[in-house]
Amino acid sequence: MIRLIVILAACLGLTVKAGAETVVAGLSHDAISITTNFEGSEILIFGAVRRDRPPPEGSDLEVIVTVEAPARPVTVRRKARRFGIWMNTDAIEVDAAPTFYAVAATGRLDEVMTATEDLRHRVSIPMAIRAVGTGVGDQDTFIEALIRIRTDEGLYQLNEGAVTLRDQTLFDTAVRLPANLVEGDYRTRIFLTRNGEVVDAFSQDIAVRKVGLERWIFNLAHDRPLAYGILSLAIAIAAGWGASAMFRYIRS
Repeated sequence: MIRLIVILAACLGLTVKAGAETVVAGLSHDAISITTNFEGSEILIFGAVRRDRPPPEGSDLEVIVTVEAPARPVTVRRKARRFGIWMNTDAIEVDAAPTFYAVAATGRLDEVMTATEDLRHRVSIPMAIRAVGTGVGDQDTFIEALIRIRTDEGLYQLNEGAVTLRDQTLFDTAVRLPANLVEGDYRTRIFLTRNGEVVDAFSQDIAVRKVGLERWIFNLAHDRPLAYGILSLAIAIAAGWGASAMFRYIRS
């Protein structure tokens, strides 16, 4: 793997200004296919830092990697006990929340990137969620609940210390993608930081698409809902008849 990174860094003839540090990176996958038996995937993100002189002394280089799925609006509700039963009491509409979001870094995120840079580049999980003008005073409580739920489902990941950096030059990490992925272009970003400030950034997309039977069923449900409904009904009737026939055979 290290040899592959070195070759990648050497082959890409990038022009950089004096003293600049530039990301040269690659992904183990540039496309992921979702099939009926898809159980998740893991992508390896690796790269090197290209520079024309030795790294500056007095500050360590840090690397941050993010993988972000397409964002969608989401309603976050809060339940409370009323008249002896649990019911929805309050709700907010989040303008856009990534359906999947992973952050990996060489160290603690708040130590390798300043709050100002986080606000500018929207790197941390809370910054990746956009909720504007909800009109609810405790909006942060709802956002924290959304993050907690999706973290428990493996959809939001904060992996501090998961990026390995060798000799201030070569780096790599792995990000686990769960089985319940949403189709779309997943944006991968890599940030180089010194003293918490971003010195360079790199971005590349990963195409996540349904294929095979999964794609056929998806297209049928969305493009021909009547045919999909009839087919579903026919399958349900056939399954019911088959189960009944088997039960009668077992009893006889």
